Amino acid sequence: MKIVKYPHPILAYQSKPLRKIDQELRDIVAEMFDLMYESQGVGLAGNQVELPYQLFVMNPTGDPEKKEEYVMINPVILKKKGREEGEEGCLSFPDLHVQIPRATEITCQAISLDGTLRQYHLKGFMARIVQHETDHLHGHCFYERANVSSQGEIRDALEELSMIYESDSKRGFNPTEEELRVKIRQLEEART
Repeated sequence: MKIVKYPHPILAYQSKPLRKIDQELRDIVAEMFDLMYESQGVGLAGNQVELPYQLFVMNPTGDPEKKEEYVMINPVILKKKGREEGEEGCLSFPDLHVQIPRATEITCQAISLDGTLRQYHLKGFMARIVQHETDHLHGHCFYERANVSSQGEIRDALEELSMIYESDSKRGFNPTEEELRVKIRQLEEART
């Protein structure tokens, strides 16, 4: 498992709801947490690791020793309140940080890894993480929410990431469109 980088096509993919929670999924979640911590992140969505599932993991502390871990399966944001801009980064966009407007409070629901439907009322940084990761599951990347001037400022960084991706693809480090379609179809059939 590895974190895919922009402009990998799965980052624009509309993830499908998970229907099956089993040991294999628990192992996937554990590996996602390990990868998130190794990359010094606070959240990681399924499609960032080439999984077409509505699933993300998060720990707002970014510290594996502080057990503030959350697993959210099939998350839905039910209500948003307030608005503020804050700096965001993303593991699929190395070294890119952008001011992004988000709701300051949200109410959301998700299925936990034990299969329980839970509801959360979150504020501040936690609310920001959930909104960021939920966007991923719907095929949206954080920079898309930036204001027009910020998008202009990051254009060069996005072009550079695109050139790196294209170069890696030519060397066979990224799947072809057809290989990705086949992989997504197989993964979806197994769990959705």
